[in-house]
Amino acid sequence: MSAVPAVPPANRTERRDLAVAAAVTHELLDDHSPLIGLLDLQDMRDTVSALHAAFDEVTAPGQHVLHTFAVKAASLAPVLRRLGGLGMGAEVAGPGELALATAAGFPPDRVVLDSPAKTRAELREALAQGIALNADNPQELDRIAELIDAGPGTTGGHGPIGLRVNPQLGGGSIDAMSTATATSKFGVALRDEGARARVLRAFAEHPWLTRLHCHVGSQGIPLERMAAGVRATHELAEEINTALGRRQVDTLDIGGGLPVNFDSEETDPSFAAYAALLRREVPGLFEGRYGLVTEFGRSLLAKSGLILTRVEYTKNAGGRPIAVTHAGAQVATRTVFAPDAWPIRVAAYDAKGRPKTGVPLRQDVAGPCCFAGDLVARDRALPPLAPGDLTALLDTGAYYFSTPFAYNSLPRPAVYGYAYEPDGTLAFTMLRRAQTLAEVVAESGGDL
Repeated sequence: MSAVPAVPPANRTERRDLAVAAAVTHELLDDHSPLIGLLDLQDMRDTVSALHAAFDEVTAPGQHVLHTFAVKAASLAPVLRRLGGLGMGAEVAGPGELALATAAGFPPDRVVLDSPAKTRAELREALAQGIALNADNPQELDRIAELIDAGPGTTGGHGPIGLRVNPQLGGGSIDAMSTATATSKFGVALRDEGARARVLRAFAEHPWLTRLHCHVGSQGIPLERMAAGVRATHELAEEINTALGRRQVDTLDIGGGLPVNFDSEETDPSFAAYAALLRREVPGLFEGRYGLVTEFGRSLLAKSGLILTRVEYTKNAGGRPIAVTHAGAQVATRTVFAPDAWPIRVAAYDAKGRPKTGVPLRQDVAGPCCFAGDLVARDRALPPLAPGDLTALLDTGAYYFSTPFAYNSLPRPAVYGYAYEPDGTLAFTMLRRAQTLAEVVAESGGDL
């Protein structure tokens, strides 16, 4: 499917507005599909390029760096395949995500498995495939040791193995997203009594343990705290290698979690700002003595995507105007259930996909789910909305449309990528088909 020829705009906002109008022209929205996801493929390429350039600027010549994409942020095989083609690896957190990464064509040496609850079967498969594996705790290390001893031995036959540590630096503005608190469920808590000594002993006992992993960042975490986590991990690696008298720790996995600005079009913070901060705060990280792995997700795709839906009805209740749409908790789960922590921008378009104008009116934008709190925007100033208009939930390219919530058995929406062809034509590419009602029934055990 393609629109009329146009000069490809460099501006993300202009591309989005043209894509919305083209989606209307091609009737991607109708009674059977009143909700779709759209992903700006050019913006995705630009963001991945910015990540690589940011770290190329600070790393030593020849230093090995693997940037992996956190698959949970966009669990769509065609998107993963494109990211792989842009030089990304894949960070997976369970058997489903590993299967997606495999289906998308990521080779084992570009896959990293993280999870706090890996089963023996998952560990055995990871070791057999030769993918990188980060153990979460000492009990998991014991399981890995048992599997290695029962398998090909400690001299080969498996991929790199690391240990996740928690420097216990405190939380951020979103408690549920804070992974480095004193009581976080993730990693070995380094400040607990005796923990550091146990980590050193684990590396001494297991020569196949060659990596340290730390993931402090996430939405609501300041960059300075993220850098402090990386610094603590680097210091621990130096301590381990010094104590052992050999360079056993050869790679540091510094995680991801760069926050996203959901307040405006600006990309802030940038990968360049974060890399420069790391260069200042942890200069030894970039001397070339350690390989580096990153695990960014949300920050790579959030601003590239939007959820587009039709306004089905408008009404008033208690003097409050309400626009009822088809995008609610099933695609904007975090925003609906934690609106203060996850507010998102909403753009208004008319029935032809043109940006709406008019004196802003404070109104609620509601979703279709059958509970009162299913609102994606509350008391938001927007141009007056009418039935047939469109609303776009912005900055939703990560997590939102790719990991829907099956509330009310609402079908998963279709997702399209959009980009300009060499001839200047805007083209849509199917990234996920809309789920049919028959598939909803089958998934719910209808054939049993």
